[in-house]
Amino acid sequence: MGSTFGGLSTAYSGLMAARTGIDVTGQNIVNVTTEGYTRQRVTTSSVEAPTRAGLFSAGVGAGQGVSVDAIARLGNLQLDGQVRAAASASGYQTVRASGLASLEASLNEPKTTGLGAQLDKFWAAWQSLSNNPSEPAAGSVLLGQASTVATTIASGYRAVDDQWTSLRQGVDGLAGQLNSAATQVADLNDRIRTALQAGGSANELIDQRSRLTETIATLAGGTVRENKDGTVDVLVGGNQLVAGTSARSVAVVGEYRLGSATAGVHLEWSHRPGDPIALDGGSIAGSLSLLGPATAAGTGGALAEAAASYDALATQLATQVNAVHSTGNRADGTSGHAFFGQKAGVPAALGLVVLPTSVGEIASAAPGSGALDGGIAGAISQVGTGTGSPDRTWASIVSGIGAAAKTEDDQATLTRLASTAATSRQQSSAGVSLDEENVNLMSYQHAYQGAARVMTAIDEMLDTLINGMGRVGR
Repeated sequence: MGSTFGGLSTAYSGLMAARTGIDVTGQNIVNVTTEGYTRQRVTTSSVEAPTRAGLFSAGVGAGQGVSVDAIARLGNLQLDGQVRAAASASGYQTVRASGLASLEASLNEPKTTGLGAQLDKFWAAWQSLSNNPSEPAAGSVLLGQASTVATTIASGYRAVDDQWTSLRQGVDGLAGQLNSAATQVADLNDRIRTALQAGGSANELIDQRSRLTETIATLAGGTVRENKDGTVDVLVGGNQLVAGTSARSVAVVGEYRLGSATAGVHLEWSHRPGDPIALDGGSIAGSLSLLGPATAAGTGGALAEAAASYDALATQLATQVNAVHSTGNRADGTSGHAFFGQKAGVPAALGLVVLPTSVGEIASAAPGSGALDGGIAGAISQVGTGTGSPDRTWASIVSGIGAAAKTEDDQATLTRLASTAATSRQQSSAGVSLDEENVNLMSYQHAYQGAARVMTAIDEMLDTLINGMGRVGR
């Protein structure tokens, strides 16, 4: 026969279980807008009936109430992994798309101030000089337009150089964020392990750690490995960035100016200098891919390849114009003079200069045709129409960068959509639903009221038993 006082204990366990459920439901509701919060649920189990000592032990009467076993965090490891993988791909493509978009914008095409329009004016100035070789104004316009072309090429190169330097400095900041996140994950690992060993709840700490591991994945494509003691290891490039309660750091190695960064820029372990990290995703990997050096095949970093294209264009323009100009005669009858020169010690795009300083130094006349001839000027005006002309080269550069920018933008859009979809799947499983929580709140409220009613009934029974016994027959 069960004890009446035992029934009171049973009702009390129900009261406390309902109270815990209300507390947890309240925690979910107030964190409905908290980023990275994972909903929680009370897990309970019934307490078995007391056993009777003896040869044949058996349960006696009803059970002894309900036990609150844990407050479960309703996360899904598989969905969390999908979110990190999608964040890694999105971080990589977003940086590349942004970098190529900025590079394309710096070309300033198609605009009247772009290099294509300036080249057209340059060839037109030669044609005008050919038609009016005796007009000083035509020569002055030519010299001014030639300087504008040289300045435009140099400005384009500097824009690429500045973008490269800005991106290089940004990688340092990203590496700092990665190191900070790794340190915080290691610290949270220690706190989570301690809380779990003490039998406590570490759900909020795990939420914080989950957000940090997603940040690491966005930065460097990190993968996460669960450990039995509640800690996690975070791997970057196949090596441990976080191992339990210890964290390693990374460093960015490479120059800060494009012209001196012949070896490129890479990430390496601070404790193993000279050992590069092969990243498989993340915004750092995207940045490093843009910062790569130019190659002979033209498949290097987009920014270095663009700078090399400016150099090649400047060299091509000077070579083709000089080849014709050197065959012409100046006003003083001399020939063999170059129109464009190159400053020593600087990239070709920055060193392109116009050598004639006056109209008389322009070799516009064909040899033996007299000072009023404009044959050479006419021949130079046709340089821009050839198959291998600087104009065709520039058009190819612009179209190539434009196509690459469009491709990267499309890829970034797809990876963002994939990341959003992965996050939505995660939230559908782990996110808080106010409708569901309100139903749970009502259920726990009714359970609390029911348990309290049971306690009241038992209290009345005990009052009758204690204060009413022995009065019968008086």
